[in-house]
Amino acid sequence: MKLNKHLFAVLAFILIACSKDDAVTNELNIAPNQYGLKVISRYEDYTATIKADSNNRLMNLEAIIPGVQLDIRYATANNFTGQKVYDSAMAFLRLAPAKALLQVQNELKAQNLGLRVYDAYRPYTITIKFYEIYKDTNFVAAPWLGSRHNRGCAVDVSLIDLSTQQEIPMPTEYDDFTAKAKPDYADLPDSVKANRKLLIDIMAKYNFEVHHSEWWHFDYTGWDKYYLMDIPFRQL
Repeated sequence: MKLNKHLFAVLAFILIACSKDDAVTNELNIAPNQYGLKVISRYEDYTATIKADSNNRLMNLEAIIPGVQLDIRYATANNFTGQKVYDSAMAFLRLAPAKALLQVQNELKAQNLGLRVYDAYRPYTITIKFYEIYKDTNFVAAPWLGSRHNRGCAVDVSLIDLSTQQEIPMPTEYDDFTAKAKPDYADLPDSVKANRKLLIDIMAKYNFEVHHSEWWHFDYTGWDKYYLMDIPFRQL
């Protein structure tokens, strides 16, 4: 009997991700959670991984990217849950993707454009909460896999006009769960498609791949080298 291609891909992802995570989490004696995932939730374990490899550090994007605009919706009730789920309006990425995003911002400046960040690193506990509220895994990460946001390697962004500090026209609002949010959705004005293409192309240039269902969501190449995290923002 042939395995469904999607099922095979999911199983392969789990095996690869778990094998990569185990080298670190076994050393730190981290027990699997209810889904069989090893998630770093103690600050001392997080700092131990930084000592082993500085690339594991989560960087404050506002501190290292001059002029970046934060609009952290999950620190407000203006999001698909209708409630505040973050304890502060901050954005973090691992060292390598943070540096790459800085390069994106620097290149955009030549076009009088900049980045607006809606979300970046997301504690694993929030991923569970999102799934409990909205169980469509096209838009919400499955807690039995974890999110690339949980690894500090995914970022939700749009583009702003530096003169007005306003977002330039994009296909949808942030966290739109319709077909219009797909990065290849075609029934749009040419100017909007051009703006979307500009964002996708410049992010790809610096090793960020757009999500198949969300034009604003980008995963950094090599995200699978990092482990899942559940460290609150206030501890970073």
